[in-house]
Amino acid sequence: MTDALPPRACRAAEPAEDGYFRKGCNPLAETGRSKLQNQRAILNQQILRAVRMRAGAENLLRATTNNKVREQVLLELSFVNSDLQILKEELEGLNISVEVYQNTEETFSIPLVPLGLKETKEVDFTVPLKDFILEHYSEDSSEYEDEIADLMDLRQACRTPSRDEAGIEMLISYFLQLGYVENRFFPPTRHMGVLFTWYDSFTGVPVCQQNLSLEKASILFNIGALYTQIGTRCNRQTQAGLENAVDAFQRAAGVLSYLKETFTHTPSYDMSPAMLNVLVKMMLAQAQECVFEQIGLPGIRNEFFTLVKMTQEVAKVGEVYMLVNTAMNQEPVKENIPYSWSKLAQIKADHYKALAHYFIATILCDHELQASDDEDEQEKALSQLYDYIPECLMVLTVLKDKIQRKQLGKAHLRKAIVYHEEALRVCGLCKKLRNIDVLQEVLTAAHKRSLLKYAQQETEDDFLSLIQAPDILPKTEHKIETIAPQFSKVKVKDFFHRLGPLSVFSAKQRWTAPRTICIHHREGELGFSLKGGSPVQIYCLDPVCSAASMGLKEGDYIVSVGGVDCKWLGVNEVLEKLKSVGEQPIEMEVISCQDTGASMHSKSATYSVGMQKTYSLICLAMEEDKIDHTKKAPLKLPFLSWGTKNRQKAASTLCLPSAVAGSSQIKKKLSPFTLLNSESSLY
Repeated sequence: MTDALPPRACRAAEPAEDGYFRKGCNPLAETGRSKLQNQRAILNQQILRAVRMRAGAENLLRATTNNKVREQVLLELSFVNSDLQILKEELEGLNISVEVYQNTEETFSIPLVPLGLKETKEVDFTVPLKDFILEHYSEDSSEYEDEIADLMDLRQACRTPSRDEAGIEMLISYFLQLGYVENRFFPPTRHMGVLFTWYDSFTGVPVCQQNLSLEKASILFNIGALYTQIGTRCNRQTQAGLENAVDAFQRAAGVLSYLKETFTHTPSYDMSPAMLNVLVKMMLAQAQECVFEQIGLPGIRNEFFTLVKMTQEVAKVGEVYMLVNTAMNQEPVKENIPYSWSKLAQIKADHYKALAHYFIATILCDHELQASDDEDEQEKALSQLYDYIPECLMVLTVLKDKIQRKQLGKAHLRKAIVYHEEALRVCGLCKKLRNIDVLQEVLTAAHKRSLLKYAQQETEDDFLSLIQAPDILPKTEHKIETIAPQFSKVKVKDFFHRLGPLSVFSAKQRWTAPRTICIHHREGELGFSLKGGSPVQIYCLDPVCSAASMGLKEGDYIVSVGGVDCKWLGVNEVLEKLKSVGEQPIEMEVISCQDTGASMHSKSATYSVGMQKTYSLICLAMEEDKIDHTKKAPLKLPFLSWGTKNRQKAASTLCLPSAVAGSSQIKKKLSPFTLLNSESSLY
């Protein structure tokens, strides 16, 4: 969330080369972007307070039968819903504050849209992880306080990442670290009691879960969002800047696509498959826009084949933005996507379509077929621009006939002017976009240029021309695709490496408490062999040896020899330690694996790529099987509604399930996990 460096006086807690703060993070910087993110955090708290008030009012409305009280509650609900709508509009204003994220250099380009980072609350891992280490791993948890502190420091740093590659690397390192933490401390059969809270990037509504998958999904979203902010920050007046912008938007689309495919039932609207699909399209469209700017950066020569190429490229940009605008206006995305975003996509679609018609009009009006020109090549190039040609026209005839050429060129100019005027009209109707000066300047300049071109071609017999300009076929030589996240390039070390190899010492495995076995050498023989990697296992145990009589079993893992931890040692190293004392007795600690076939929850959201399944607030109800199937299930409520809800059936987004007046008083037991995973409970 920050970019600047702290004062030198603050940089003494760590080595000088690393700086005071973790690389990729600086929470002290006061940049425009950090202030914007702070405003987002304040708005999230206000939205949470308003939603809680609505929850209480709705519960009271269902509980009371006093008409006077009901009238007061209904009045209060109308005020609360009005406040929520105002807060939502303020949050939308933050999402469209694109000028804060743009490059500081003077530019004459339409602004690009970045994603804001998801906000979260602080999480204290100390007590749950220390308890689990003591209970599950039978180790002194006080020895792991530094590792737990490192994990919490890394999470705290991820709340304020710098807008560069170091910030991306830090977020990825935390995401990978979460994989280790999940395998070490989060068993599939129970929750750890760690509550993760993340705020929706578009609605500001909090989502809370005890499942680590919400944390991982939110970090992935922020990685994608940070890439979009890096892309908008690039200097679009240079080739290198545009190349970096294209790469950043492609990587953002890749991360968001990976999030959509990996976490298929997320409890937050900003990470729903439909929303992520729209965001991926928007990022690819912005990458395509930067490609067009990159082609035209050296200047567009007024030459036949150059203009043909530019016509197809800019038509492609208009097409992808038209698809983005269509996707943004589909349910359920339409209700949550910022209104100004969809209007900006519509404006860009119209603007770039207008440019395509302007370029082809320039071809027709400024370039007559000369004797030295290759008429076959020009005919082929021009015919590729159209899906169809009006019946009264032929491409070759248009090239040769000056009048037809001029009439078709003016038809394209008229269509360009119509598109320009529509873009200006939509921009004027949207309050947020109307205040972006550079957008107004670009649209106005392009409109005036088309009007001037048309005025130069105007003649008295214009009313006789009935030709309609055909649509232009989009085509690009630079195919834009998503770039999948390359997590393997970021090397991280497991904070809890000392617990032992993850293949054995994980939350899924269960063992006996460590047992001390005293080994006595007899004629240089141990009475058993060793096998495996790290840690080593007891193999070919002699049942009459002294170790067996003291409780050593076939398949036991050796965790220490002579008080020295050997969970990471191989067979040769452990044998060397056992035989190094000669015939003197030596103590070693061993553990035995227990049956891990514990029952799993039958309900879970789909989660792929071989990772743990996600428990979704929307999709899961762990107590579902306890409901009497003979009774008619009530109609499910929408996950979030900003408007006034149905008075009899609606449940608050934050309230716990309660009986509706007039309904049968059926009670059912609710476990704490049921309350956390129910659809009507977000907090």
